[in-house]
Amino acid sequence: MRASPLLCAPGLVRRSFDEFKRFAKIVIKQEGLTVPRAPYELLDLTNPSTLETCKTMSDADIGGFSKANLDYVPQSPTEPAHARFHGSISTELPANRPHIQRTGYAAWRNRDRPATIFGKSLWDIDPYTYLGLRVKSDGRKYFVNVQTETIVPTDIHQHRLYARRPGEWETVFIKWNDFVRTNHGVVVEPQMEMLRQKVRTIGIGLIDRVPGPFELAVGRIWATNSSEGGQITDGIGDRPSKENGPRATARIET
Repeated sequence: MRASPLLCAPGLVRRSFDEFKRFAKIVIKQEGLTVPRAPYELLDLTNPSTLETCKTMSDADIGGFSKANLDYVPQSPTEPAHARFHGSISTELPANRPHIQRTGYAAWRNRDRPATIFGKSLWDIDPYTYLGLRVKSDGRKYFVNVQTETIVPTDIHQHRLYARRPGEWETVFIKWNDFVRTNHGVVVEPQMEMLRQKVRTIGIGLIDRVPGPFELAVGRIWATNSSEGGQITDGIGDRPSKENGPRATARIET
Protein backbone atom coordinates (compact mmCIF):
# COMPACT_ATOMS: atom_id res chain seq x y z
CA MET A 1 0.00 0.00 0.00
CA ARG A 2 1.44 3.34 -1.03
CA ALA A 3 0.73 6.58 0.86
CA SER A 4 -0.97 9.31 -1.14
CA PRO A 5 1.02 12.45 -2.10
CA LEU A 6 -1.28 14.48 0.15
CA LEU A 7 -0.36 12.48 3.24
CA CYS A 8 3.32 12.67 2.36
CA ALA A 9 3.25 16.45 1.92
CA PRO A 10 5.87 18.05 4.21
CA GLY A 11 3.47 20.80 5.26
CA LEU A 12 0.82 18.32 6.35
CA VAL A 13 3.34 16.24 8.29
CA ARG A 14 4.76 19.30 10.03
CA ARG A 15 1.32 20.67 10.96
CA SER A 16 0.21 17.26 12.20
CA PHE A 17 3.35 16.87 14.33
CA ASP A 18 2.82 20.34 15.84
CA GLU A 19 -0.78 19.44 16.63
CA PHE A 20 0.33 16.16 18.20
CA LYS A 21 2.84 18.02 20.38
CA ARG A 22 0.07 20.39 21.50
CA PHE A 23 -2.21 17.49 22.42
CA ALA A 24 0.63 15.75 24.27
CA LYS A 25 1.41 18.93 26.21
CA ILE A 26 -2.22 19.19 27.30
CA VAL A 27 -2.19 15.60 28.54
CA ILE A 28 1.16 15.86 30.32
CA LYS A 29 0.25 19.10 32.07
CA GLN A 30 -3.32 17.89 32.71
CA GLU A 31 -4.67 21.12 31.28
CA GLY A 32 -8.03 19.46 30.81
CA LEU A 33 -8.29 19.12 34.59
CA THR A 34 -6.73 22.40 35.63
CA VAL A 35 -6.89 25.98 34.42
CA PRO A 36 -4.06 26.69 31.94
CA ARG A 37 -1.64 29.29 33.24
CA ALA A 38 0.32 29.96 30.07
CA PRO A 39 -1.22 32.08 27.28
CA TYR A 40 -2.30 30.36 24.08
CA GLU A 41 -0.90 32.18 21.05
CA LEU A 42 -3.45 32.56 18.26
CA LEU A 43 -1.97 35.10 15.83
CA ASP A 44 1.57 36.43 16.20
CA LEU A 45 1.55 39.40 13.85
CA THR A 46 5.12 40.32 14.80
CA ASN A 47 6.06 37.44 12.50
CA PRO A 48 5.78 38.37 8.79
CA SER A 49 4.84 34.81 7.83
CA THR A 50 1.60 35.17 9.83
CA LEU A 51 0.38 37.88 7.46
CA GLU A 52 0.66 35.42 4.59
CA THR A 53 -2.09 33.42 6.27
CA CYS A 54 -4.44 36.42 6.50
CA LYS A 55 -6.80 38.12 4.06
CA THR A 56 -8.45 41.54 3.80
CA MET A 57 -12.05 42.29 2.86
CA SER A 58 -14.01 45.45 2.07
CA ASP A 59 -17.06 46.64 0.19
CA ALA A 60 -14.79 46.77 -2.87
CA ASP A 61 -15.59 43.05 -3.11
CA ILE A 62 -19.16 44.01 -4.09
CA GLY A 63 -18.29 47.06 -6.18
CA GLY A 64 -17.76 49.63 -3.40
CA PHE A 65 -14.85 52.02 -3.00
CA SER A 66 -13.43 51.35 0.45
CA LYS A 67 -9.83 50.13 0.59
CA ALA A 68 -8.23 47.70 3.04
CA ASN A 69 -4.57 46.72 3.42
CA LEU A 70 -2.67 44.59 5.91
CA ASP A 71 1.08 45.22 5.82
CA TYR A 72 3.97 44.00 7.92
CA VAL A 73 5.98 46.68 9.76
CA PRO A 74 9.39 45.49 11.02
CA GLN A 75 10.77 46.53 14.39
CA SER A 76 12.33 49.98 14.60
CA PRO A 77 13.94 52.02 17.40
CA THR A 78 10.52 53.49 18.24
CA GLU A 79 8.08 50.74 17.25
CA PRO A 80 7.80 46.98 17.83
CA ALA A 81 7.17 44.71 14.86
CA HIS A 82 3.46 44.57 14.00
CA ALA A 83 0.80 44.35 11.31
CA ARG A 84 -0.63 47.61 9.99
CA PHE A 85 -4.31 47.44 9.04
CA HIS A 86 -5.00 50.59 7.04
CA GLY A 87 -6.92 52.04 4.14
CA SER A 88 -9.92 54.29 3.63
CA ILE A 89 -13.67 54.05 4.10
CA SER A 90 -16.09 55.20 1.41
CA THR A 91 -19.88 55.08 1.60
CA GLU A 92 -20.28 55.77 -2.12
CA LEU A 93 -22.60 53.25 -3.76
CA PRO A 94 -21.53 51.53 -6.99
CA ALA A 95 -23.26 52.68 -10.16
CA ASN A 96 -25.62 50.33 -11.99
CA ARG A 97 -25.95 48.03 -8.95
CA PRO A 98 -29.28 48.99 -7.37
CA HIS A 99 -29.25 45.89 -5.14
CA ILE A 100 -26.22 47.29 -3.26
CA GLN A 101 -27.76 49.59 -0.66
CA ARG A 102 -24.98 49.85 1.92
CA THR A 103 -21.21 50.17 1.79
CA GLY A 104 -18.51 51.54 4.07
CA TYR A 105 -16.67 48.66 5.71
CA ALA A 106 -13.24 47.04 5.78
CA ALA A 107 -11.86 44.06 7.67
CA TRP A 108 -9.20 41.38 7.87
CA ARG A 109 -9.00 37.88 9.32
CA ASN A 110 -6.85 34.77 9.15
CA ARG A 111 -7.65 32.32 6.38
CA ASP A 112 -8.94 28.87 7.26
CA ARG A 113 -5.94 27.01 8.62
CA PRO A 114 -4.68 24.00 6.63
CA ALA A 115 -5.84 20.58 7.77
CA THR A 116 -3.74 18.00 9.62
CA ILE A 117 -4.09 14.21 9.75
CA PHE A 118 -6.34 14.84 12.75
CA GLY A 119 -8.79 16.82 10.59
CA LYS A 120 -9.57 20.53 10.38
CA SER A 121 -7.25 22.92 12.21
CA LEU A 122 -9.42 24.69 14.77
CA TRP A 123 -8.57 26.59 17.93
CA ASP A 124 -9.95 25.25 21.20
CA ILE A 125 -10.10 28.28 23.48
CA ASP A 126 -12.66 26.79 25.88
CA PRO A 127 -10.19 26.58 28.83
CA TYR A 128 -9.53 30.33 28.61
CA THR A 129 -11.44 33.33 29.95
CA TYR A 130 -10.07 36.21 27.92
CA LEU A 131 -9.02 37.14 24.41
CA GLY A 132 -5.94 39.37 24.55
CA LEU A 133 -4.91 41.86 21.86
CA ARG A 134 -1.88 44.14 21.69
CA VAL A 135 -2.96 47.14 19.58
CA LYS A 136 -2.40 50.79 18.75
CA SER A 137 -5.62 52.37 17.55
CA ASP A 138 -6.58 55.57 15.79
CA GLY A 139 -9.71 55.72 17.96
CA ARG A 140 -12.21 54.55 15.36
CA LYS A 141 -14.98 52.00 15.99
CA TYR A 142 -13.34 48.62 15.37
CA PHE A 143 -14.86 45.24 16.17
CA VAL A 144 -13.21 41.90 16.85
CA ASN A 145 -14.76 39.13 14.74
CA VAL A 146 -14.68 35.44 15.62
CA GLN A 147 -15.93 32.64 13.34
CA THR A 148 -16.58 29.14 14.64
CA GLU A 149 -17.46 25.82 13.04
CA THR A 150 -21.23 26.37 13.29
CA ILE A 151 -24.29 25.20 11.41
CA VAL A 152 -24.71 28.73 10.00
CA PRO A 153 -21.34 29.53 8.38
CA THR A 154 -22.15 33.25 8.00
CA ASP A 155 -22.58 33.72 11.76
CA ILE A 156 -19.89 35.88 13.36
CA HIS A 157 -19.40 36.60 17.05
CA GLN A 158 -18.44 40.24 17.52
CA HIS A 159 -17.19 42.52 20.26
CA ARG A 160 -16.22 46.18 20.25
CA LEU A 161 -12.47 46.77 20.41
CA TYR A 162 -12.14 49.56 22.95
CA ALA A 163 -8.97 51.63 22.99
CA ARG A 164 -8.46 54.10 25.82
CA ARG A 165 -5.32 55.72 24.44
CA PRO A 166 -5.46 56.22 20.67
CA GLY A 167 -2.00 56.60 19.19
CA GLU A 168 -0.38 54.53 21.96
CA TRP A 169 0.23 50.80 22.36
CA GLU A 170 -2.10 49.10 24.82
CA THR A 171 -3.31 45.61 25.69
CA VAL A 172 -7.04 44.88 25.55
CA PHE A 173 -8.63 41.87 27.26
CA ILE A 174 -12.11 40.76 26.23
CA LYS A 175 -14.11 38.03 27.94
CA TRP A 176 -15.02 35.28 25.49
CA ASN A 177 -18.47 35.11 27.06
CA ASP A 178 -19.14 38.74 26.13
CA PHE A 179 -19.05 38.21 22.36
CA VAL A 180 -22.39 38.66 20.58
CA ARG A 181 -23.65 36.47 17.75
CA THR A 182 -24.37 38.40 14.52
CA ASN A 183 -25.13 37.62 10.90
CA HIS A 184 -24.29 40.08 8.13
CA GLY A 185 -23.80 42.77 10.76
CA VAL A 186 -27.17 42.24 12.48
CA VAL A 187 -27.52 40.84 16.01
CA VAL A 188 -29.16 37.40 15.84
CA GLU A 189 -31.85 36.20 18.22
CA PRO A 190 -31.92 33.92 20.03
CA GLN A 191 -28.33 34.34 21.14
CA MET A 192 -26.30 31.14 21.38
CA GLU A 193 -23.06 30.57 23.24
CA MET A 194 -19.97 30.63 21.07
CA LEU A 195 -18.68 27.19 20.10
CA ARG A 196 -15.37 27.82 21.85
CA GLN A 197 -13.94 24.38 21.15
CA LYS A 198 -14.00 25.00 17.39
CA VAL A 199 -12.82 28.52 16.49
CA ARG A 200 -12.01 28.90 12.78
CA THR A 201 -10.93 32.49 12.30
CA ILE A 202 -10.22 35.69 14.20
CA GLY A 203 -10.03 39.17 12.72
CA ILE A 204 -10.87 42.84 13.11
CA GLY A 205 -13.31 44.99 11.14
CA LEU A 206 -14.18 48.66 10.85
CA ILE A 207 -17.88 49.29 10.37
CA ASP A 208 -18.43 52.86 11.60
CA ARG A 209 -19.16 54.01 8.00
CA VAL A 210 -17.28 57.27 8.58
CA PRO A 211 -15.57 58.22 5.29
CA GLY A 212 -11.83 58.76 5.44
CA PRO A 213 -8.54 57.03 6.25
CA PHE A 214 -8.04 54.55 9.08
CA GLU A 215 -5.08 52.80 10.68
CA LEU A 216 -4.84 50.13 13.36
CA ALA A 217 -1.60 48.48 14.46
CA VAL A 218 -1.85 44.92 15.82
CA GLY A 219 1.00 43.01 17.46
CA ARG A 220 -0.40 39.81 18.91
CA ILE A 221 -3.70 38.05 19.56
CA TRP A 222 -3.90 35.29 22.17
CA ALA A 223 -6.17 33.45 24.62
CA THR A 224 -5.42 33.71 28.31
CA ASN A 225 -6.75 33.25 31.83
CA SER A 226 -4.88 36.23 33.20
CA SER A 227 -6.03 39.78 32.61
CA GLU A 228 -2.68 40.93 34.00
CA GLY A 229 -4.12 43.99 35.67
CA GLY A 230 -5.42 46.95 33.74
CA GLN A 231 -8.58 48.95 33.44
CA ILE A 232 -12.18 47.90 32.76
CA THR A 233 -14.48 49.66 30.32
CA ASP A 234 -18.13 48.62 30.57
CA GLY A 235 -19.24 49.68 27.09
CA ILE A 236 -22.21 51.75 28.29
CA GLY A 237 -24.13 52.99 25.27
CA ASP A 238 -23.18 50.02 23.10
CA ARG A 239 -25.99 47.67 24.03
CA PRO A 240 -26.55 44.99 21.36
CA SER A 241 -28.96 46.27 18.75
CA LYS A 242 -29.43 46.40 15.02
CA GLU A 243 -28.38 50.06 15.11
CA ASN A 244 -25.08 50.07 16.94
CA GLY A 245 -23.87 46.48 17.15
CA PRO A 246 -22.56 44.45 20.08
CA ARG A 247 -22.02 45.76 23.57
CA ALA A 248 -18.45 45.53 24.79
CA THR A 249 -16.85 44.75 28.12
CA ALA A 250 -13.07 44.80 28.08
CA ARG A 251 -10.07 45.16 30.34
CA ILE A 252 -7.26 47.39 29.11
CA GLU A 253 -3.68 47.92 30.15
CA THR A 254 -0.90 50.00 28.63
